[in-house]
Amino acid sequence: MEEIEKLKQENEILRKKLEEFKKIRANQQKNGMIEKASKGFLMSRPAFGYKFENGKLILAQNFREVEEIFENFLTENISITKLAKKHNFSVNGLKKILSNFTYIGKIKFNNQIHQGTHHPIISSTLFNHVQNKLERLGIK
Repeated sequence: MEEIEKLKQENEILRKKLEEFKKIRANQQKNGMIEKASKGFLMSRPAFGYKFENGKLILAQNFREVEEIFENFLTENISITKLAKKHNFSVNGLKKILSNFTYIGKIKFNNQIHQGTHHPIISSTLFNHVQNKLERLGIK
């Protein structure tokens, strides 16, 4: 009986050490990702219109469609639902495109925006006008 109790105590001590290690490791990983993002590197999969090549974010063949989506949303009197269908996206997928900082050469990570190392697809002016229209229409 004593042996079982001793093993249970050792097991609990090991479990606590493992949890501590997991927290430390998670913090190290997050800090590493923050540092990488601050240097302009993407921390997720490439946005529509981009692809990874040799570890770098570069324009994909369909990058012009991104320009078209932003310009259509801004200049045409079309609902976001119709625009999404026109480009074969879900409404939420289209909203993500319209609010993605990657398209102006930025990286958003951990609620901070950093200058990216990749080529922007659209101008910040177009992006900001689209953000204003999204806000005006109450689209989140």
